[in-house]
Amino acid sequence: MLGLLFSGQGAQYVGMGRALQDASQAARGLFARADEVLGYSLSSICWEGPESELVRTEHCQPGIYVVSLAAWAALCERCPSLDAPGVVAAAAGLSLGEYSALAAAGGFTFEDGLRLVHTRGRLMQEACSASDGAMASVLGMEVEALSPLCSEHGVGIANLNCPGQVVVSGERSRVDRLVEALKAQGIRVIPLQVAGAYHSPLMAPAAEQLGDALERTPMQAELRFPVFANVNAQAHSGPEEIRDLLKAQVVGSVRWEESMRAMLALGVTTFVELGPGKVLTGLMRRIDRGVKVVRVEDMGTLEDAAAQLTG
Repeated sequence: MLGLLFSGQGAQYVGMGRALQDASQAARGLFARADEVLGYSLSSICWEGPESELVRTEHCQPGIYVVSLAAWAALCERCPSLDAPGVVAAAAGLSLGEYSALAAAGGFTFEDGLRLVHTRGRLMQEACSASDGAMASVLGMEVEALSPLCSEHGVGIANLNCPGQVVVSGERSRVDRLVEALKAQGIRVIPLQVAGAYHSPLMAPAAEQLGDALERTPMQAELRFPVFANVNAQAHSGPEEIRDLLKAQVVGSVRWEESMRAMLALGVTTFVELGPGKVLTGLMRRIDRGVKVVRVEDMGTLEDAAAQLTG
């Protein structure tokens, strides 16, 4: 059984998606529609940069969304049987990627999802500019041991990615003190180069305004396949819950490992990572090394995935 995984913010790079649009009519069509909807050439920013523009949240979020769905469209173009009912058992996306997963499942249109992620990116950038936040990846320490220290320092848990990898988020001064305390215990901690404290209360202004945009967005009552929500690691059950959980996601923890284990429990035996980079493939290797993972981000990976999924 097939599971789809959609990339999150941070995976972007200049040139992403260009090879897909060169070789796939379906992918090319999505880039053209995206440029038309947004009123500027997002495709040029994805393919040519400059990097300083691509990394801006209001550009990289819609850029990754389009590239990820272009990867799925190109794969289905090569392997039409993958788009048949019942082939995909479930999907999930890391933070931003949850929107890509919902669009692929028919929760909302490509265009409406694009407008949402563009708005989300802009609002999150504004929240970052209005605060002084930071994030750090804590390695080799389980959440049960880390949580009390986070509470003591007033820092939140942003991502539960895989065994031994937890991301913390909050006010910069508080995160810095937590990092010092962890390093004093011999724990490896990597500060993340991000614009602010994603998935923390510092994003509350963005969550509130995004909630208004979500309320205005038409959503379908039934999905083509289950999509697991980041904040509760359960499958979305309908439009109102989708709106509520996407709003909550902006300030809540991403329970990625739990989501992956839930998909495995459904019987997923092969995962396809769609979009730039291979972060999700790496996380899955830490969660379950025995499961098969292929990915699609360019022509080489597209051909390899098509061969493995149809061979």
